[in-house]
Amino acid sequence: MRLPLDGILVADFSRVLAGPYATTMLADLGARVIKVERPGAGDDTRSWGPPWTDNSTAYFESANRNKESVTLDLTDPADLELARELARRADVFVENFRPGALDRFALGYDAVSQANPGVVYCSVSGFGSGGGAHLPGYDFLVQAVGGLMSITGAPDEAGGTPTKAGVALVDVLTSKDATVGILAALHARTVTGRGQLVEVNLLSSLLGSLVNQASSFLTTGDAPGRLGNAHPSIAPYELLPCKDGPIAVACGNDGQFRKLATVLGDESLADDGRFSINAARVQNRLALVDALGALLAHDVTDTWVGKLLAVGVPAGKVGSIADGFALATELGLDPLVEVGEGRPAQVRHPITYSDTPITRYSAPPRLGEHDEVVRDWLQQEEIA
Repeated sequence: MRLPLDGILVADFSRVLAGPYATTMLADLGARVIKVERPGAGDDTRSWGPPWTDNSTAYFESANRNKESVTLDLTDPADLELARELARRADVFVENFRPGALDRFALGYDAVSQANPGVVYCSVSGFGSGGGAHLPGYDFLVQAVGGLMSITGAPDEAGGTPTKAGVALVDVLTSKDATVGILAALHARTVTGRGQLVEVNLLSSLLGSLVNQASSFLTTGDAPGRLGNAHPSIAPYELLPCKDGPIAVACGNDGQFRKLATVLGDESLADDGRFSINAARVQNRLALVDALGALLAHDVTDTWVGKLLAVGVPAGKVGSIADGFALATELGLDPLVEVGEGRPAQVRHPITYSDTPITRYSAPPRLGEHDEVVRDWLQQEEIA
């Protein structure tokens, strides 16, 4: 069965996460992805451990399945010519070097597109190719300077400090933007016959993902602050204390709040002027949390979750990553796939397709694993 991107060749000159995760998505969809790595060292994340795997590291394994690895030294004339030949044959070229760094190898967009007018060339950077071209692009740094940390973590009065997300979220968001941009450009090519330059950067992807928080700032002129687990526009939409620990409650409307109050044994809360509508609950959040906490303290989390879900109030127990995978398995979402005996399982491609299901998964490559086959192929005359 054909996959959506069967027949598409991707030259992957990226490393770390934002670029490689995007090319992994393309590889899952059936593209042939050839990952170009430095001889002897490879992708930086091959050494970002622990935890370690027999191949490299868990970090590297998370973003490099379904690819072929070839080692090329761009300072070596013979290897550089092979890299240029790969670029000439590619439908998609992905790189996240410092903006302009590949120009000296004739692997920048101008040179590659001149030799290959149909190429979709995706450049991933930290702060764009203009005034921020010289700035280093690391997820943690962009979370800090881009504002995400300023709305993440407990407020100052609760002893909190600006906090990063628990995963390299900006890298992942940027990789998703890169994938969308590449697919859009490939579609445009079917109409125009021409490729184009697709540029994404961490800061723009972060700002684009701030959605309601960014809109709040643009509407009021006031920058939102940190609220811990609370929501700036909805209440209750946070963790609340039960007898044995916290419960996550997400009341998105007044009807759900009335059901919550009824289950907790005090429907009068829904008629209290301080809590009867969402805007009032947001305004009186501290009093609301105290009132709900006093009622929730009478029983344990599991009991409350069961009762609330039974009447349609979104609620859940705070779980670990293991619990998340267990829940997905229980719900029939099949979150894991095997990629070879002795290799760690991988997270399944997150999208399902009715006509072109993702069925091919191969383990992340060992450094230079495909040197011989890729080099031989690049040295052969291209078949039209």
